[in-house]
Amino acid sequence: MPVDEKPQVVSNEAATGGEPRRTLRPIVFLPVLLIALILGFFIYSGIRARTAAAKTLARDTRAMAIPTVNVISPKIGAPAEEITLPGNTQAFTDTPIYARTNGYIKAWYADIGARVKAGQLLATIETPEIDQQLQQALADLATAQANYELAKSTAARWEFLLKTDSVSKQETDEKIGDLNAKKATVDASQANVRRLEQTQGFQKVYAPFSGVITARNIDTGSLINAGAGSPGSQLFHIAAVDKLRVYVAVPEAYSRAARSGSPADLTLNEFPGRTFHGTLVRTSNSIDPTSRTLLTEVDVNNPTGELLPGSYVFVHLKLPSQVRAFTIPSNTLLFRSEGLQVAVVRNDHAQLIPIKIGRDYGAAVEVISGLRAGEQLIVDPADSLVSGTEVQVVRKGSGGTQE
Repeated sequence: MPVDEKPQVVSNEAATGGEPRRTLRPIVFLPVLLIALILGFFIYSGIRARTAAAKTLARDTRAMAIPTVNVISPKIGAPAEEITLPGNTQAFTDTPIYARTNGYIKAWYADIGARVKAGQLLATIETPEIDQQLQQALADLATAQANYELAKSTAARWEFLLKTDSVSKQETDEKIGDLNAKKATVDASQANVRRLEQTQGFQKVYAPFSGVITARNIDTGSLINAGAGSPGSQLFHIAAVDKLRVYVAVPEAYSRAARSGSPADLTLNEFPGRTFHGTLVRTSNSIDPTSRTLLTEVDVNNPTGELLPGSYVFVHLKLPSQVRAFTIPSNTLLFRSEGLQVAVVRNDHAQLIPIKIGRDYGAAVEVISGLRAGEQLIVDPADSLVSGTEVQVVRKGSGGTQE
């Protein structure tokens, strides 16, 4: 190997085809930049998510810090107080039927429980004595009329003879007086005949009004004495039951509930769950000094006859309210040292207001002062609730009861 020969050095430029070495730097830098961008994006997204979560948490925390409440509106007007009193039912018209003539029962046509119409024949009475008395009265009337006709013609003749002075004035006056006496006898006989005819007309006993026969005290062949004074003279007892009267003694303390025209409900033990509607029609307008009660009459329609006269009933009367009041549930009340209060929602804030209650109905109370119409009462308010606390309404009720 020659000494002067030197090894040949091949440059990078020659090895790479003559291109400069610096062209490799951008190619290496781009992946690094891309990785950095990706890492930066993930870091930014994480920071942004954490920031949003922090804001949401803060918002939810503030929302959860605001107590949520259910509210209800008071019911305008307190329920009318009701009193229940015992009463007795009576037929609207109730009367015994007596005979107006003496005799024997020939036949009867209606028994107890029978519904009869006004003018319907109930019984027939045989009156032999009245028949004979009527025949005698007719004969006496005929005799009186004959005597009257004779006296009339005699008086006429004497008046004619008086014109010629054939008879005296005294005798003529006597004949005219006898004529007037005979006329009075005829009138008396006619009146007696009419009386007996009317008495004979009572042989047939008719119903005085439509109703139900509640008693029959006769049978065929029974001896009947006229009038109501003799024992056993009542033939029938009839009652009109299409409408009933209910008499109830209202205590003096509740006498203001007995107002004419006001409704009254009736309940009976034999009709459980049913209510009959009546009307208070009248009162005695005076307090009984012995019982200190006001006698009151309630009329109730009874077209089907379900209600029986003499039944024991319970009469429900409503006491009128004297003041404008509200009814609220008992679970809206707050018992504080300041007195009885309720919490209302005004402008999304709770306000405690004092109230005054009237009657206590158990699940509800009557408020007579302190509330306004349209208030939103907080149901089951917390004992720690104070005025001015921000609240959030989640449910509303109305009508005095929670939905």
